[in-house]
Amino acid sequence: MKKIRVLIIDDSALIRKLLTEVINSQPDMEAIGSAPDPLVAREMIREMNPDVLTLDVEMPKMDGIDFLEKLMRLRPMPVVMVSTLTEKGSDITFRALELGAVDFVSKPKIDIAAGLKEYGTEIASKIRIAKSARFKRLVSLPITKSATADAVLPAVSNRIASTEKLIIVGASTGGTEAIKEFLTRMPPDSPGILITQHMPEGFTKSFANRLNSLCKISVVEARGGERILPGHAFIAPGHSHLLLKRSGANYMTELNQGEPVSRHRPSVDVLFRSAANCAGKNAVGVILTGMGRDGAAGMLEMHKAGSYNFAQDETSCVVFGMPKEAIAAGGVDEVVSLKDMAKCVLSKISSMGARSNRV
Repeated sequence: MKKIRVLIIDDSALIRKLLTEVINSQPDMEAIGSAPDPLVAREMIREMNPDVLTLDVEMPKMDGIDFLEKLMRLRPMPVVMVSTLTEKGSDITFRALELGAVDFVSKPKIDIAAGLKEYGTEIASKIRIAKSARFKRLVSLPITKSATADAVLPAVSNRIASTEKLIIVGASTGGTEAIKEFLTRMPPDSPGILITQHMPEGFTKSFANRLNSLCKISVVEARGGERILPGHAFIAPGHSHLLLKRSGANYMTELNQGEPVSRHRPSVDVLFRSAANCAGKNAVGVILTGMGRDGAAGMLEMHKAGSYNFAQDETSCVVFGMPKEAIAAGGVDEVVSLKDMAKCVLSKISSMGARSNRV
């Protein structure tokens, strides 16, 4: 079996040592070297031709973002970012994902040695995913609110449907960019949107704030107990499952810290099942890029309850795991590319009329 060859780039000697131990403990991968900064790494990449890089976000001489931008222009390859759990660290991490990094792993704040060993399974999993993932060949300029204005779709033609219907979204690997593409095209009167994206605690609020700065709709990290209104999107916080609940004539958000479902908290299955139970045919499901099965069972329940469901197509996915599983389970009505997803979802909602199954 050919092992995945990994080059580690981090200015911390401790992190380099620990990541090397984690990687070399896996039967299907090996750490072929480590570099303290991007300048050293540049030569090692030429000489060693690694399969995957792990790249620190904040480093001396040249930070991870500058290096990543140059790398993805000149020699694109799979990259997993190693990020700090800080507001600055999370903002930089999302820029790295824009530039083409496949995913990121957060460094523990306390007792790094014990923390990184504990994260060994996650790190190894993300390296495996990165090896087989699609990634961007060319980078783009940072997207701004003014740059997205022309991409916003027209208002929903059926205003009552906009109020009655809900859009329920699940994603994982590659999902931060896919969700951004989807939400920046939403008009101000779009139906209420609930989103579960697999992401650690400490990053979801920054993710929501970043999206809110780019979108015509309001995007927030869900707190629980919020009324879901048109033109508003709620992101599941990294510490809790996000559920749809009903209170009289209103749809509401709810959070709970129950056990992980499909190995995740927040879980897409939990969100989708709550939509099946509370919204039925008033929900439109969307499953985007991601690894694993989370969302497949829940989307099938939505389908059986009368919702119309979309899956992102293989070509536009970073990882075609979650959409593929949802399609195989029989819960998907339509498969479309990411660039067409928002248009297709809004078109479907406009055609659905205002029939309500609320009690």
